[in-house]
Amino acid sequence: MHKHGVIIQGSSRSQGNTNKIVTFITKKTGFDIIDLKSKNISNFDYDFKNQDDDFIPIMNEIVNKYDTIIFATPVYWYSMSGIMKNFFDRIADCLKIEKELGRKLRGKAMGVISCGSDSELKKGFEMPFVESANYLGMCYLGNFHTWLENETISESLQKELNLFIEKL
Repeated sequence: MHKHGVIIQGSSRSQGNTNKIVTFITKKTGFDIIDLKSKNISNFDYDFKNQDDDFIPIMNEIVNKYDTIIFATPVYWYSMSGIMKNFFDRIADCLKIEKELGRKLRGKAMGVISCGSDSELKKGFEMPFVESANYLGMCYLGNFHTWLENETISESLQKELNLFIEKL
């Protein structure tokens, strides 16, 4: 299967619960993984003095190689992880100084995988992803919320994940 998609993993642990879900998905889809924890991505800077970090090279890879972008994040304090939020903040670079990169996001598909300690997501978690996709002209595929039971992916969750994967 050709790799038409990428999962951007934004967790404070490269091998944590979110990665277990990501690994499950990549085995079935052949999607690549970009682990933000292993990258050097600075905070957003109004003066754009952070251009020597990994953000622009990563965005170049994403926009030129993939049609589907899945953001995988643990749920920290009812929201995306800080490392993921940092990545989202930097997308502003693609609107101000790297406009060609920003334009290439238009028409691409975006989805979200959240991984929490609870089976329920609080209202509002998905909003930053939905609105970012709308603003960037991306097709939003939805959020799929996951959680692990005793460090494993339950059979019922595996079935639901397989249905989500089919939509990709």
